[in-house]
Amino acid sequence: MEIERINEHTVKFYISYIDIEERGFDREEIWYNRERSEELFWEMMDEINEEEDFPIEGPLWIQVQANDKGLEVIVTKAQLSKDGQKIELPLLDDKLKDFPVDENIESLLDKHFNTSSHREENAQTEQLEFVMKFDDFEHVISLSKHELEGFRNSLYVFEGKYYLYVEFLEENDEMIEDILSVVLEYGQESRVTIHRLDEYGKLIMKDNALDQVRKHFS
Repeated sequence: MEIERINEHTVKFYISYIDIEERGFDREEIWYNRERSEELFWEMMDEINEEEDFPIEGPLWIQVQANDKGLEVIVTKAQLSKDGQKIELPLLDDKLKDFPVDENIESLLDKHFNTSSHREENAQTEQLEFVMKFDDFEHVISLSKHELEGFRNSLYVFEGKYYLYVEFLEENDEMIEDILSVVLEYGQESRVTIHRLDEYGKLIMKDNALDQVRKHFS
């Protein structure tokens, strides 16, 4: 994927269909499978954030141009007006004003990705389940020493990173917040889904993975 940072609010990137397929996505399903298309989009935005320090905050405005070899996408972070009542778009760079747009694809992506609030609402209703990413196994070992309780957890490796699938046993906001605050000291929340880990990742330890790590490595 090729990334170009336009300004503080806007980033432009190109991803080929070959790259999309190498990430484990089918060219057709990204248009017709909402869950998979969202997963691909947020995976790309995670990568952009890591390379360009472009965190997603608030609603997004998306322009897409499709060609025979891939997709060229512009993502702009919209902002709330001073009174908090309206969503405003920053002025686009001159070189983007004539960016050709595929209206059908833009409409499709707009339906899925128009606002971060849609994602946040999903997170609130989903959730007793999280996928956490760790860059190094040593971070998993350090986390395991805390002997946290109240959740199931399995450990995967996928594309050179370690992923801990966390499933809380009861809906206790305070407990969940306390545990996640500890976990986030060593890793970060990932938008890679458990379904993708099951299909493309390698399961290292199933159920009580942190207990197993502590037993064997601490």
